[in-house]
Amino acid sequence: MCDLKSLVGDLGLSHKHPRVTRVAVPGLPRLRISRRKFAAPAITLDDYLPMRSTEVKNRTSADGIKSLRLITAVKTPYLPDGRFDLEAYDSLINKQIDGGAEGVIVGGTTGEGHLMSWDEHIMLIGHTVNCFGTNIKVIGNTGSNSTREAVHATEQGFAVGMHAALHVNPYYGKTSTEGLISHFKAVLLMGPTIIYNVPSRTGQDIPPPVIEAISRYPNMAGVKECVGHERVKCYTDKGITIWSGNDDECHDSRWKYGATGVISVASNLVPGLMHSLMYEGEDAMLNEKLLPLMSWLFCQPNPIGLNTALAQLGVARPVFRLPYVPLPLEKRVEFVRIVEVIGRENFVGEKEARVLDDDDFVLISRY
Repeated sequence: MCDLKSLVGDLGLSHKHPRVTRVAVPGLPRLRISRRKFAAPAITLDDYLPMRSTEVKNRTSADGIKSLRLITAVKTPYLPDGRFDLEAYDSLINKQIDGGAEGVIVGGTTGEGHLMSWDEHIMLIGHTVNCFGTNIKVIGNTGSNSTREAVHATEQGFAVGMHAALHVNPYYGKTSTEGLISHFKAVLLMGPTIIYNVPSRTGQDIPPPVIEAISRYPNMAGVKECVGHERVKCYTDKGITIWSGNDDECHDSRWKYGATGVISVASNLVPGLMHSLMYEGEDAMLNEKLLPLMSWLFCQPNPIGLNTALAQLGVARPVFRLPYVPLPLEKRVEFVRIVEVIGRENFVGEKEARVLDDDDFVLISRY
């Protein structure tokens, strides 16, 4: 595990974490959260971005990202007080490297970036680069529904050495087609970028005309696409790099519709098998073997299933930052059966899979 004290000191952050309370345990100190405010730029966006883009030194090019076939959307484990469990995190990253993953998304949906302060977020990106950046590509989720916030976070992410950024479209408030293009242009100027289209979470599809409009930018690495095979083929026919965002579709997207690979949740658990699925040609039998696991992982919104699974494998502590709570007992029993069918040797970790009781889980509301 790497020491973060010098890293966060360079970033002007605090390496001391406030204590948090455990749910239903009174009398512990209250958490004080200070979310950094972003200063408004003194010049217009059109003047600001070209100037800033010349200052960023990228560690790789968009082409260096386009070739990746297996990227893991990595889980962020926690200690019982809600802080990052960096020992468990480092171990999980090492397991991804050993299993053949070529990149990790840090602080994405699976990594619960939306439950982090920006200080935590950038610190975890920097830690990942510092410890593993020579062995795996580090893609930081620095997206936001605020263009100003996305620009600022992306600057910080590249400043601590991330290889590429992941950007979702502005969510909740939504915007027009022209607004989507302008938002993505603003962040594309800073470094290699993957655009993430997941309408089920953002409430707004990124339509093909938007992707086609920004595809000519040198920093456009490709799209993590969750809409389905037809959309994947629409882009691959035009030479746009696509990663499937759906584990249960990734085999066919890769081998039948031209996707480069997958940005995967399941690879947290079975990186070696997911690597085989993306590299060793069509394998309907392996895909069929993994589908029950993939279905189980998404029986409730991600990352609830993954958090539960890693806890039952002993790879991460059974600690959840609310609003996430573990899967119910019958689903926890089902997971152990799935592990037995696929084979414990194919999963990360060394401990036997076990069914945890409700009382084994810690739910954190202040962190």
